[in-house]
Amino acid sequence: MSPNKNDAVAPIGVFDSGMGGLTVLRALHERLPGEDIIYFGDTARVPYGTKGEKTVRAFASQDAGLLVELGVKMVVVACNTASAFALEHLRETMPVPILGVINPGVRTALAMTRGGPVGVIGTSGTIRSGRYQEGLAAGGLGEDRILVQECPLFVPLVEEGLMGHAMTVMAIEEYLLPLRDAGVDTLILGCTHYPALKDDIGRFMGPDVKLVDSADALALAAQDRLTELALLRGDTSREGKLEFYLSDIPWKFQEIGARFLGKPIEEVITVGLDEMEAFSDSND
Repeated sequence: MSPNKNDAVAPIGVFDSGMGGLTVLRALHERLPGEDIIYFGDTARVPYGTKGEKTVRAFASQDAGLLVELGVKMVVVACNTASAFALEHLRETMPVPILGVINPGVRTALAMTRGGPVGVIGTSGTIRSGRYQEGLAAGGLGEDRILVQECPLFVPLVEEGLMGHAMTVMAIEEYLLPLRDAGVDTLILGCTHYPALKDDIGRFMGPDVKLVDSADALALAAQDRLTELALLRGDTSREGKLEFYLSDIPWKFQEIGARFLGKPIEEVITVGLDEMEAFSDSND
């Protein structure tokens, strides 16, 4: 693995299990338009949320290792499951700053709640890890105010571009009816794919429920951390370059990816799974 230069002009690295992390990339690009950003989506092995901790940690180490090899100055883990299972391991083993998506979402929810229950929806891995629950409890919420729900079908529905589809509406009702009936006033979208369903979820939950998308909070945290480390790119007049790497090119990637990102994706580089193995951590 090539050492990182810790150079302010080096790119920021972002990874996710699939395309959902493009919502984080978009928030970063909007907040830090002069920064170059490299995105890796492990689309060959999506979703991470149904896999065990050891497997997710191994995949996350490979993902971060690839980005470090490409010379990034920071790795942003735009995957809730990887943030839950692998964040501390990555911080111990990677030579660059590592940021996860969970803590910014928790802080935002704690600031937004109006005294009612706070709901958290996510993949099975994220919810079962208990990381959101721990963060909310540490912020002063009692157990009776923390409600969680696994929503494993949401990721494949989003990956297939089925926003607004009848199947998606049915899945939302099936998963979220208990949270709506319990009167949650704030709902954390605990997976970076879920903002693609924000309109559908918002219609079902109603206008009084605040939806927390932690992408913006994570982008702010990245800006603060880069500033603290004197790694923020000084030239803000330039347009940062966006590069895209995937472990597979899924059906309709450019169409769905552009919907996540809000702009066309022109070029994608494929990294095979055999190549990913080269970035395995010997401790995994």
